[in-house]
Amino acid sequence: MIEIGVNLMHRSFHTDRDEVVNRAHAAGVEALVITGTSVRSSAEAARYAARRPGRLFATAGVHPHDAARCGGDTLPQLRELAALPQVVAIGECGLDYNRDFSPRDVQRCWFAAQIELASELGLPLFLHEREAFADFVALLGSAGEALPRAVVHCFTGTAVELDRYLQLGLYIGITGWICDERRGRHLRELVRRVPLDRLMVETDAPFLTPRDMRPQPAGGRNEPAFLGHIVRAIAGCIGRSEAEVVEATAQTARTFFALE
Repeated sequence: MIEIGVNLMHRSFHTDRDEVVNRAHAAGVEALVITGTSVRSSAEAARYAARRPGRLFATAGVHPHDAARCGGDTLPQLRELAALPQVVAIGECGLDYNRDFSPRDVQRCWFAAQIELASELGLPLFLHEREAFADFVALLGSAGEALPRAVVHCFTGTAVELDRYLQLGLYIGITGWICDERRGRHLRELVRRVPLDRLMVETDAPFLTPRDMRPQPAGGRNEPAFLGHIVRAIAGCIGRSEAEVVEATAQTARTFFALE
């Protein structure tokens, strides 16, 4: 398995980060892509990923929550991080109109800037969207043929949104949300629409611990060792074996991120 989205630099992992990575590998997770959400966290993710070449990778970007903190040095710093061999995507970037931690016009400005940066560098995009679908697809669509490969991280949207993403050639990341009988029931149907060569798996740890996992982890913290639980859920939804889903999603991730 390949974990495409883990917030490994989150404070909840400060005391046992190495052990978390070791448990993931022992559970069959071949590689992890550590999510960067600001210049600072992206730099931390890149430094940590460098400790295990070929096993750990990182993204470099600014989450819409942090867009208000961007300035004139943001893009040069991201460009410098993106030149590192372990940095395999620009992001997490996008739009979030659910919490509006940054003004919407500022979010749009910095999302567009990161789309341009990814296009310039030939790197894929790791995307975030919450309650901002119209503006999100408009900005992606405005990139035209220059739009690089892009994955909608932690997809939880509607059938209309999924179909539009697939029309745009986007990839889809599925998390433990699909295991939530309250909020994720619709995903169990929608995941069948996603071609296996556009599907990738992620935990978004330490968040989104699968609700149906027994026993639940102490403290409720999610971690990449639980990725297999998500794979099993997806396999059951699409009528494929776990081995098929593992092989297909891992190959998709290797190709998408150009992992070595």
